[in-house]
Amino acid sequence: MAEAVVTEKFNCTAEEFFNLVVDFEKYSEFLPDVKSVKILKNGKKEKEMEFSVSIIKTIKYKIVATQKSPSEVDWHFTEGDIFKSMSGSWRISDLAGGKCKAKYTIEASFGLLVPGAIAKTLVSVNLPSMMESFKKRVKDKYKK
Repeated sequence: MAEAVVTEKFNCTAEEFFNLVVDFEKYSEFLPDVKSVKILKNGKKEKEMEFSVSIIKTIKYKIVATQKSPSEVDWHFTEGDIFKSMSGSWRISDLAGGKCKAKYTIEASFGLLVPGAIAKTLVSVNLPSMMESFKKRVKDKYKK
């Protein structure tokens, strides 16, 4: 299993950042690798979605995301291309001065014969650019 964790600070409140995280259908507007997100089931605390993501090639997979609180989102893989399993989470907390800290974790195993080093690269290589994309989204959305 490949794992990656990244923690970043953002120039918005935890609530503002949480609202960006759970607005899944907008991901394709600011995350370059995400081509589309379709909400398949939209419950009060739980959403089932299909992601179309272009990493080395375009892949599709479904996840279920659960909002555990206004500052926690957990998600897990249900079906799709290349992955055998995948799960992750966001943990968001307020900092002084109207800023917040967000910790993103992901764990994945692949259904195909993928060497460990390549699996780790696939899981972690896009995290810095994803966080930069969220920072730009915060700046664009909240003018901070």
